[in-house]
Amino acid sequence: MCPAKCSHITHPKYRADIDGLRAIAVLSVVCFHAFPSWLQGGFIGVDIFFVISGFLISTIIFDNLEKESFSFIEFYSRRIKRIFPALLLVLATCIAFGWFELLSNEYKQLGKHIVAGAGFVSNFLLQNESGYFDNIPRTKPLLHLWTLGIEEQFYIMWPLLLWIAWKKKFNLLKLTLAIAVISFALNIRGSQSDAIATFYSPQTRFWELLIGSILAYVKLYEPKLLATKKREFNRYMNTFYTQSNDNTLNNIQALLGAVLIGAGLLLITKEREFPGTWALLPTLGTTLIISADSNAWLNRVILSNRILVWFGLISFPLYLWHWPLLSFASIVGYKLPANNVCIVTIFGSILLAWLTYKFIENPIRLGESSKVKTITLAILMVIIGNVGYLIYKHDGFEFRIPKILNQLTSYKYNFASEYRLHTCFLDQSEDFNIFKNCVTNIDNNKKTLILWGDSHAAHLYRGFEASFGNEFNIIQRTVSACAPILDMDSNQQNQLYNYKCPKINNEIIQYIETNKPDKVVIAANWDVYSDENWSKLENTIIKLKKIGIINIDLIGPVPKWQGRLPQQLYKFYKKHPFQDLPKKMQFGLNKNISFLDPIFKELAVRQGINYISPVKFLCSEDGCLTRLGDTGDSLITWDYGHLTTAGSIYLVEHFK
Repeated sequence: MCPAKCSHITHPKYRADIDGLRAIAVLSVVCFHAFPSWLQGGFIGVDIFFVISGFLISTIIFDNLEKESFSFIEFYSRRIKRIFPALLLVLATCIAFGWFELLSNEYKQLGKHIVAGAGFVSNFLLQNESGYFDNIPRTKPLLHLWTLGIEEQFYIMWPLLLWIAWKKKFNLLKLTLAIAVISFALNIRGSQSDAIATFYSPQTRFWELLIGSILAYVKLYEPKLLATKKREFNRYMNTFYTQSNDNTLNNIQALLGAVLIGAGLLLITKEREFPGTWALLPTLGTTLIISADSNAWLNRVILSNRILVWFGLISFPLYLWHWPLLSFASIVGYKLPANNVCIVTIFGSILLAWLTYKFIENPIRLGESSKVKTITLAILMVIIGNVGYLIYKHDGFEFRIPKILNQLTSYKYNFASEYRLHTCFLDQSEDFNIFKNCVTNIDNNKKTLILWGDSHAAHLYRGFEASFGNEFNIIQRTVSACAPILDMDSNQQNQLYNYKCPKINNEIIQYIETNKPDKVVIAANWDVYSDENWSKLENTIIKLKKIGIINIDLIGPVPKWQGRLPQQLYKFYKKHPFQDLPKKMQFGLNKNISFLDPIFKELAVRQGINYISPVKFLCSEDGCLTRLGDTGDSLITWDYGHLTTAGSIYLVEHFK
């Protein structure tokens, strides 16, 4: 046994079907990222990758420990030459793109992600950045590197642990099984108590790689056991299927594995408690396919076909490239790109992946001067990490942007506190009973007002508190992606639809009927809901009137921007560098919002209720209001259309 320098490490025989399986994994992830509504479970491609990685890496380690030819130096040298070239290119590209396109706070965040990506700890960083209104994922070009972090953490810990266990003559299979069971148990517990940490943590993900490790051990050290089980199965099959042979079980295994993966792609969604037990579908499915060997019909005919094998060969650079390019398209367009843009972006990712594989990855992996290449790649990764640190340390190099623009765009609005998230504004995972934590200091000398709706009602709370708090007890009943419409049609919603909405709205209307407030204010992000639901809005108003609520205010849509307002101001500056930033502007304004005003006004007149148009107070022929001053807290909206506290107070003051 030689931990440092030995004869060359041996590698397992190449299997084209495993490259085909890699292709299924990467194409599933790419499809999910580009078209999430088409393949909602596509993110399980990552779990397929984990099992493949665990199988291949553990095969190398187990086999070379047995032959006493394992070398840590050669093992990690090969990992560096495999991973670093494409990763360095992607990180450098993101740095260059960010210099020209990102705001200072966004470039600072990118710098932090560069450091995490270069140090393979992106998964730990992302645990602390996830949230309801955190910068939308598409503005994080390196979001996908969390998977690379988990794999590299496994590559660092697993060889060392196995080497120590081998030296101590421990049973490697029992050790692997024990760690896998502990990791899986932590995953089950964590999925219910802390879903975000469980999703990103190595200790709750290692079991997926260890399933591959267990398979590697069995195939290396227990081949006779497998052969015996297959013969027993064939004898059983021959009792009613005389043509059963040694490959029958392989075919059944592979087909069953494909069914499990297919079920995962169709049944698993981001609303599930994942990984949890749901991750067993892709991981066990992958294990069955790999264990079936390359002579199974599915492996030989489907997975080993040239197209899938080609995608499998470029799967790593394709995984690295596709998400930054989709993110770049979103950032440049300041909104989610249309399907045709996504299609072009994916083709661009495939082209870049092929070029990276052919001209960078392969020459570095397979050429001469191995030691020089390894050292050079390691030094370059340290340099890239330091560049990211400098970007972060120097606040995204603010000198790139005028001071007033930095002041306006670097402000981080604390929506959770201002909208009263998790008490008076529920997210999609919470139930009506959470409202018991929504504290309202009831003054019996005041009237009562109930503010009902989604996040576009929640953002009005501070304004109502400031302008009407002396007259009314203001009770907030707001729920994410849940318009104040009874019997909403879920088939007509956008991808943010809250499936708890009908039940919660029924409970809110019962609350209104019981408490009989003096006024009900209804507001929502109206244009994301369908025409069918607007007709149901009228039925909801009729219901309110039937239970005795006469004083009803219907708040129309607020102005919207084609992406976050701070980004629109930055985009205006880049297009007009010698003009002052306007307080009102047409640039970047979503013009489709104004058509709703007459529709809602007509509905209000028909029902005899009060209609209030935010567009009337915030917009004019010059455009719509962007800010009240020169500091970040004076912005009217902090994203595409959610009001800041200043914007809310300014708008609701005009309701008087």
